[in-house]
Amino acid sequence: MNHQVRPYEPLTSENAALVLVDHQVGLMSGVRDISTGELKHNVVALAKSAKLHKLPVIVTTTARDSMWGPTFPELVEALPGIEIIDRATVNAFDDARVFRAIETTGRKKLIFAGISLAICAAFPAITAVGRGLDAYVAVDACGTFSQTKREVGLLRMLQAGVIITDYATLMVEILKDNSRPDAGAIYGAIDMPWAKLVGQIAQAYGK
Repeated sequence: MNHQVRPYEPLTSENAALVLVDHQVGLMSGVRDISTGELKHNVVALAKSAKLHKLPVIVTTTARDSMWGPTFPELVEALPGIEIIDRATVNAFDDARVFRAIETTGRKKLIFAGISLAICAAFPAITAVGRGLDAYVAVDACGTFSQTKREVGLLRMLQAGVIITDYATLMVEILKDNSRPDAGAIYGAIDMPWAKLVGQIAQAYGK
């Protein structure tokens, strides 16, 4: 079997956009593959660091006034003033307003996260690949309702050519250069425990 590997083209602040799908309080209550606290932390850190990178950010909900409730407050607070697109379609890409918002960014590399992983993140990511775009899913900024759903969601995305990774790696890839003047702020927004630990050790030794 001939597997053609595309040349590596890194994510940048100019070619990437972030799409956050259905991080709603009702759906959060059913997540079983990651703790609610860790999931909230990761999504908020992803949103904050993407904002510092000046990435376009698109946020969407499904049936927020009936079935699944609003976006969780910490994420709304991290993205002040952002319009949250409420829709009825299962696949966010099938909603004309979401599609237009993505298309308007002009970005060819789309970072997705959603609840649930196997539907809210996977369906639009797979659709993006089918339309000739590069799709990335930050799996630790997603949640789903069982380990089985997590596993089959990951397999389906991998079969379709979606790039599976984590939120911090995506944001550090975009950072690219640790000498950037905003690197400290971006690492602070990413909020990785080991980065905090390094800072605490340096402070303890007076460095």
